[in-house]
Amino acid sequence: MAEQQTPFTEIPILPLSHALNPTTKPAFLASLRSALLNVGFLYLSETGIPDSLIRHVIDECGNFFDLPDHEKERIEMKNQKSFLGWSRLDNETTAFNPDHREQLDLSTPHPIPSVDAPLYHNLLAPNQWPLPTLLPSFRPVYEDYMRRMSHISTLFTSLIAEAIGLPPTAFNNFFDDNQQHKLKIVKYPEVDVPDLAAGASEVDRKKWEVKRQGVGPHKDSMLTSYLLQASDQLGLQAQNARGEWVDCRPIPGTLVVAIGQGMEALTDGVCASTTHRVLSPRKGEGARYSVPFFQGVSYDSKFEAMEVPKELLELRDEARQNRRDDVEFTFVKGRWGHHGEATLMNRVKSHPDVGERWYPQLLAKIRAQDAASVS
Repeated sequence: MAEQQTPFTEIPILPLSHALNPTTKPAFLASLRSALLNVGFLYLSETGIPDSLIRHVIDECGNFFDLPDHEKERIEMKNQKSFLGWSRLDNETTAFNPDHREQLDLSTPHPIPSVDAPLYHNLLAPNQWPLPTLLPSFRPVYEDYMRRMSHISTLFTSLIAEAIGLPPTAFNNFFDDNQQHKLKIVKYPEVDVPDLAAGASEVDRKKWEVKRQGVGPHKDSMLTSYLLQASDQLGLQAQNARGEWVDCRPIPGTLVVAIGQGMEALTDGVCASTTHRVLSPRKGEGARYSVPFFQGVSYDSKFEAMEVPKELLELRDEARQNRRDDVEFTFVKGRWGHHGEATLMNRVKSHPDVGERWYPQLLAKIRAQDAASVS
């Protein structure tokens, strides 16, 4: 029998410190298995990241967005092939609509790839940093945070493996020796949108949702992602099987973990990748800030399902009744030769300005596919 009979209505909280204690680890793994099968989202508390570093991460996030536009334009994403850098407001697209957010994309450090490397290796590149004369603490704070999050994500992935009956090293082959991980800092400005009236029509509801789209409905693409909610507003929501949006309210001292499509593909659907979105704050609520960290995998890897214990596959089949799968799934078996190809196409689709400058043939292919799906 499945561990949960009805669609989730709240997001579980798991203390990471309990996974490090032999006495509490079995209960932690049981709770993690339930969250993986039935929710695909969880809060991770007691992570061991110093409170002082979290405060610096939040402070530097706000400091960056306070810079004048001409300083941010100096490190704009479209300047480079890597999709690292600053994106102006409404510049990224999700679910065919613009995301009302401004952001800076960073990654763990990598040199520019060789000229004979696969095209998708362009995603591996140095960061574009704000000037240290303007923000002297920005780079050291975020490099420290990414180092710590790299360790946490590797640890947590090993715990996922154990929770579903695999060796803790089960995912190691999908990581490079110098694995790239990515991070964003994001600002969601206020939008002047009234409350949705009770009994509103579906058409009015859709219009309201588009106007408040901080990020449209989607599933993360990697294995796991870890969101630091850097301000107090509601906004992040996960969708259950009934189509209901469950608030992931900010809880101090926690990270919100989302299971990615890559993890769902590798585990043959045992781990749920859940649709989620962000609603922009309304006028008077103040801007919302967040810092998501995305665990990377080798761009040269292929997503073939692993051998998962039979009893977990049976639980998966029951749990699937309480899942909702109405957004595009990237890692369809046989669709891509390597993970990097899928990732590059996703980035071109999300950032057409970068695509127009550096990948015009890929962008044309994407637009043709989109047009064919509509017709």
